[in-house]
Amino acid sequence: MFSGTAVDKLSSAGDTLHSAGKNDSGWIMHHITDSRVLDFQPFGEIHIPQFPVVFGVDITPTKHVVYMWLASVLIILIFGFVAGKYKKTLIPTGIVNFFEVIIVFIRDEIARPTLGHNYAKFLPYLLTVFFFILFGNFLGLLPYSATFTSNIAVTATLATFTFIITQLGGIRSNGLIGYMKGLVPHGIPSWMLVIMIPVEILGLFTRPFALAIRLFANMIAGHTVILALIGLIFFMQTIFVAFISIPFTLFVYMLEILVALIQAYIFTMLSSLFIGMAVHQEH
Repeated sequence: MFSGTAVDKLSSAGDTLHSAGKNDSGWIMHHITDSRVLDFQPFGEIHIPQFPVVFGVDITPTKHVVYMWLASVLIILIFGFVAGKYKKTLIPTGIVNFFEVIIVFIRDEIARPTLGHNYAKFLPYLLTVFFFILFGNFLGLLPYSATFTSNIAVTATLATFTFIITQLGGIRSNGLIGYMKGLVPHGIPSWMLVIMIPVEILGLFTRPFALAIRLFANMIAGHTVILALIGLIFFMQTIFVAFISIPFTLFVYMLEILVALIQAYIFTMLSSLFIGMAVHQEH
């Protein structure tokens, strides 16, 4: 998985290409795919120890799992510290004030407009998914780390959580029968139900699918572009290409910082919107 600045990856890219003995794109896949090796080239690499097999399932973590653990620990530590400081002072300052601004933004600009008076029930989930994605996106921009949000399994799991909460919220607010009836637009002719019911049921699953693909595609695309630009130096075997590829790489890297923020916001906003549509059905 690509991580870090363009300069940090130049040496690693050159070593990988040299060891491959040919100029191909295999080294790009080596960096953007998951593995059981933590790559710290040119300083070396760490192989994750093999875990025991439980009920026929290999539970050995991969590097994406390791960085998910790291993101989770950082969230717990940072917000534990923020919560402790917030209880001791009436006027937050510093890092407490910084995170308060973000939390208030999510509450007032995402949760309240889409969920109405029920926003407080779903706000903890929205805050958790926002900061988990945000920390994951930014970890992938640090040297020698990995972007677990570019793993389709991770984004699909997050989207599944949104799907489950959406269905449970809709059923809790409208009842099972009322929720199922609300999925079909009111007032349509009875003969169209044969068409509309399968379409609406399919729509329930296309929403989380779109969430998963959007986050996955945006995060993996940026890293692939950066690696491809760096690779031009080695593919064309001339340092003069660096005067073009490095500035473009730095530009895309700066753009990735913005994308990291936007994608966390979009996933959270759409999750809140889908939950709101299920909770407040139009009859």
